[in-house]
Amino acid sequence: MIGFPHYPTFQVFLAIFMAMTVTMLLLPLWIRILRFRQLGQQVRADGPQRHMVKQGTPTMGGVIILIAILVSVMLLCRRLGINELTRAVLVAFQGDQLVKPEVHFAAGQTRTILVAFATLACGLVGFIDDTSKLVKERSLGLRPNAKMLILTTISVIFTLVVVNFADISPTVSIPWVADIDLGILSTTLNIGSVRLVIPWLYLVFVFLLMVGMANAVNLTDGLDGLAGGTVMIAMVVMAAIAYRTDQLNTALVAASACGACIGFLWFNSYPATIFMGDTGSMAFGGAFAAMAIVTKTEVVSLVVGGIFVIEALSVIIQVAYFKLTRKRVFLMAPLHHHFEQKGWSETKVVIRFWIITALSASVGFAWFFSQST
Repeated sequence: MIGFPHYPTFQVFLAIFMAMTVTMLLLPLWIRILRFRQLGQQVRADGPQRHMVKQGTPTMGGVIILIAILVSVMLLCRRLGINELTRAVLVAFQGDQLVKPEVHFAAGQTRTILVAFATLACGLVGFIDDTSKLVKERSLGLRPNAKMLILTTISVIFTLVVVNFADISPTVSIPWVADIDLGILSTTLNIGSVRLVIPWLYLVFVFLLMVGMANAVNLTDGLDGLAGGTVMIAMVVMAAIAYRTDQLNTALVAASACGACIGFLWFNSYPATIFMGDTGSMAFGGAFAAMAIVTKTEVVSLVVGGIFVIEALSVIIQVAYFKLTRKRVFLMAPLHHHFEQKGWSETKVVIRFWIITALSASVGFAWFFSQST
């Protein structure tokens, strides 16, 4: 980074400010474009009736969020090895023989690039989903099987690269309890001069974490400011964790995500003038899971993002219980709709969920920090 002090903490706060500024500058124009093209939210007919007034509100604000994060990361993250990554991805073929490119870059660079990959790839899935909803003018987008297949592919690619080229062990750490080795069931393939380890159990674990978190944040995005505020809080803690583990560039990605959320909330607070859509929510879920993996805080992240876990569990419990008993546990799922049905105002639900997120994120960081000291 040229022209700015190289103090790490300064860079982290600058990333927040830069992403926030880019988001706030671009969103008004994006909102006008969406309104001109009449691209608005399709509200679920079986959702709370008070939400019907949101029909037609511009959506896909996640596009600007991703642009803001990408701009901040590219301007602030140093020594990412983008040229090396490009050469590594564009593997050359000589005849029928696969040739390993002569390129080397640090594991830390690979981790940051992988976090960016997970963010953009999951965001792309969300974008396709949002576009499908708008074209078909219904609240359902991609078919579940298609979405699951794409997310599975993303998680598999992420796992194989993170284990083989980013020095991340296929283990799951539970602070003060144990480190669980999920690499005990592995297959090693030799492709030319490349040695590829496939840790089957860790593949399944990363799949559950990444796909689960992407969908969990998506489920949380049901009220004005709810997903934006909770993600903002969680990303602050993930930035602190990445910084603590000497992964400054990953911390800058998390800080940029936090700043983008702050800028987005200016327009998404009640009553919202734009929604982030699946583009934003799935990108944030993928980013959160990827950061947890590269910082080896997979279990801690479930506490930091506790509100996302709770929202997802409320849906799972509701569906499973209804299939078994034809009765419902909650008045409506996800959980934030349950409290709406109980008479809470939308603003009250959002603020209280923010408070719960702040508490769980604090507990998660304290748990992580207690072992890292």
